[in-house]
Amino acid sequence: MSRGADPNYKDLRAEPPDHALGRSRGGLSTKIHQLVDGQGRPLVVAVTPGQAGDSPMLKPLLAHLAVQRLGPGRPRTRPAAVIADKAYSSREIRSLLRSKRVKAVIPQPADQVGHRRRRGSRGGRPPLFDPATYKERNVIERSFNHHKQWRGLATRYDKLATVYRGGIVLRAITLWLRQ
Repeated sequence: MSRGADPNYKDLRAEPPDHALGRSRGGLSTKIHQLVDGQGRPLVVAVTPGQAGDSPMLKPLLAHLAVQRLGPGRPRTRPAAVIADKAYSSREIRSLLRSKRVKAVIPQPADQVGHRRRRGSRGGRPPLFDPATYKERNVIERSFNHHKQWRGLATRYDKLATVYRGGIVLRAITLWLRQ
């Protein structure tokens, strides 16, 4: 099945009807979602309204992931591991990553631990978690900070989400050229 025929494949470059502007605690805002490599260089970038959740964007971001190989061969579309915060700890995301044979390094929130323990032996085993690998999550946070060094990205001046995303892609290109 091609990605164009996949119902889960969302075009991240299309202009959303709300221009990716949404209400959050600080007023009108836009969220930047991205997948980065181990050195903090962006691989896939998307924007959503500020009130949108983080975890629903993981599936479209993974669908767009394609890293070209240096030699011949198909692009790499499966990361070795996904290091994410507690917002991504859901049964759906963990099963998606398991089906793609991707290591999930996601801590469990306290409420999920409590629910599992309350169920006793029917609650199942806790998911595997590698604290040493999780320490590398700061790479994505530093990548967001690199984007916010550009005033136009820190304070969104663009009306269209495609133009704003273009600025993020331009910043990603400068990060790639630096290394």
